[in-house]
Amino acid sequence: MDFSRLLSCLEDDFALLRTAVVSADPSARVPSCPDWSAGDLARHVAEVYLHKAECIRLGAFPEEWPPGVLDSDPVTSLDRAHAVLSGQFSAHSPADPAATWHEPDQTVGFWIRRMAQETVIHRIDAELAAGRPVSPIPDDLALDGVDEVLKLFLGYGSTRWLDDFGTLLDDPDERPVTVSTSHHAWTLTAVAGEGAQPGHVDVKDAATGFDGEALVSGDAAPLLRWLWNRDDDASVRISGDAALLKQFHALRTAATQ
Repeated sequence: MDFSRLLSCLEDDFALLRTAVVSADPSARVPSCPDWSAGDLARHVAEVYLHKAECIRLGAFPEEWPPGVLDSDPVTSLDRAHAVLSGQFSAHSPADPAATWHEPDQTVGFWIRRMAQETVIHRIDAELAAGRPVSPIPDDLALDGVDEVLKLFLGYGSTRWLDDFGTLLDDPDERPVTVSTSHHAWTLTAVAGEGAQPGHVDVKDAATGFDGEALVSGDAAPLLRWLWNRDDDASVRISGDAALLKQFHALRTAATQ
C-alpha cells in the first residue's frame, strides 16, 4: 500500500474509533481485551499515538515514558493525541528518519503503516465495547495487515523478542504452515536454533497457494481479525496436521499478545 492510502485508512478508522468511544460507557468492558474498559482502550490509543509522534519528533525513543496524566476525558485525550500524531506525519515525508523497533526500517513510513494497522484493530475493539456493528476492513488494508502480522510480528518478532515465545522455538516442529488469502499466500516455518543461534520463525511469500503441511486460509479481513485474536476459528478455514496447527496457534498468540 502507498503511504497516502495508509494515511487515508488511518483517518477513516480513527473517525470510527472516536465515534465508538463517544457512544460507549467509559466503564464498559472491551470483549476482545477483557482487562480493559472502553476508557482504558481510549487512553491506550492516545498514549500509543503520542509515543510514535515523539519517536518521529526526537528521532529517538523518548527517555521518560509514559507521559504525564492524560486528560480525564477519553475523547479529549484521543483528539489531542491524534492531532499531535497527524501533525508529525504532515511535517515529514515517509522517507524521513524516525526511531522504530524494526531495525531494517527506521523511517516515518514505518509508523504510518504501523499506526494505520494499530488503529483498525483498536477501532474494532471500540466498536465491540460500544455494542456497535463492526465496520468492514478495506481489502487492501486487511491484506497489508496480514502481511505485517506474519512478517513483522511473527517473523521479525521471533528474533527480537524471543522471550515472548517461551520454549516454543526450543525444539519446534519444522514442517511448514501456509497462510493464504485469495490474493496472496505465505509459508511459515518454525526453525530450531543451532549452537548459539536461537530458534525463529521463517516467513516467506509462498511459491504456490499451498506449500505446507497445514493450511489457514480465508478472506483477508476475517483472517486479519483472527490473527489478532479478534475473531474465533470459525472465521477462517483450518486444515492439515493438528499438532502443527496447535504450534502455529501458540506462535501467533505469543507474537500478538
